Amino acid sequence: MTEKKRIVLVPAYLEKFSCIGSDCEDTCCIGWNVDIDRKTYKKYNNVSDKEMKPLLSKHIKRKRSNPSEISYAEIAMKSDASCPLLNEDKLCSIQKTLGEDYLSVVCSTYPRISNQVNETLEKSATLSCPEVARLALLNPEGIQFNQIEESINVRIPLKKLLNTTHEKALYRIDEHFWDLRIFTIQVLQNRNYSIAHRLVVLGMFYQKVQGFLSEGHFNDIANQISTYNSLLEDGSFREGLAGIPTSSTIQMQLLKALADIRVSHGVQSSRYLECFNELLDGIQYTKGSTVEEITERYQLAYKEYYAPFMTPNEYILENYLVNYVYKNLFPSSSNTDIFDSYILLVVHYSLIKLHLIGMAGHHKENFEVDHVIKLIQSFAKTVEHNSLYLREIIELLKKNNYSSMAYMAILINN
Repeated sequence: MTEKKRIVLVPAYLEKFSCIGSDCEDTCCIGWNVDIDRKTYKKYNNVSDKEMKPLLSKHIKRKRSNPSEISYAEIAMKSDASCPLLNEDKLCSIQKTLGEDYLSVVCSTYPRISNQVNETLEKSATLSCPEVARLALLNPEGIQFNQIEESINVRIPLKKLLNTTHEKALYRIDEHFWDLRIFTIQVLQNRNYSIAHRLVVLGMFYQKVQGFLSEGHFNDIANQISTYNSLLEDGSFREGLAGIPTSSTIQMQLLKALADIRVSHGVQSSRYLECFNELLDGIQYTKGSTVEEITERYQLAYKEYYAPFMTPNEYILENYLVNYVYKNLFPSSSNTDIFDSYILLVVHYSLIKLHLIGMAGHHKENFEVDHVIKLIQSFAKTVEHNSLYLREIIELLKKNNYSSMAYMAILINN
């Protein structure tokens, strides 16, 4: 009997991905909570293996507060935040002893992320996996998307489900989701402009769209896309983009917020902490230094070490942004404030750039691709998977009235 298949939309890098196991420099079995779905938890209760049964009973605990089908129980991690079910080779003892069918949905599907838009199943992957980060980011040709076939038996826990034809979509931005998403990715991949200028253009665009939403002029969105495509094509934006002022004040406030959050949240990832310490060292960030002194060293690191490396390698940041837009269903919003979704995109980009500039100052002429991958991967694991972390950063921007498009442009631009 022929196995039934389904069509899935995927970025091309995902077709090349396979877990590299114990060769991975940062195991996915450390540094965060691991949920166990209800079906897998029931299977564990029926395990008869004399070695595994007591281990599962000891280390997997039912959730007593707000359990769900996908988050019914969890693994009680060790004091170093690592999974107690790893063997001496840092491989999963559940998979080795009982087989892959006994992995939870979370463990069997990570780092893949599944969303559904109308009838289309979409898959991507989080860059918190080092191998995914390399495959997704280091393609100079950019991220392309393909339709593939896969067995309908492959497990797909949906992260997001979006129906753009639902009657409620008429009152939100989702009715125009596909047009907006395609436009966004096209702008991000338009190499006639720098990454910073591409983001500023998107900001101006989404500020306009937010105005249409507030006024109920949904039908103006299509015309705005057409207008912006023409302006990008004929170069009309260039003069205005060239006049964007530069200031490191916001970046330095972000840095202080990062330092404070690192202490208050007790960051577990040693890889991220190594990157963060290199950032501090690269601009000689000390308690005794004035803001002016730190800013001067930050600008020097940018000019002398970051820009010479990143200018010919901007495709790395382009790929990061495109993957972010695709996997997060940007600009879909649960409310009508689409500009907040844009701010969140800019915050991710700006934090990564801030780290990399400091790291470039630390490594100087030796700053290279491996440092960029290490930062983006550990940043994704530490920050992207921590909504509270991001919320505090955005609250800082809003508290200081930095959430306008004018300040977003300054934050993006160096």
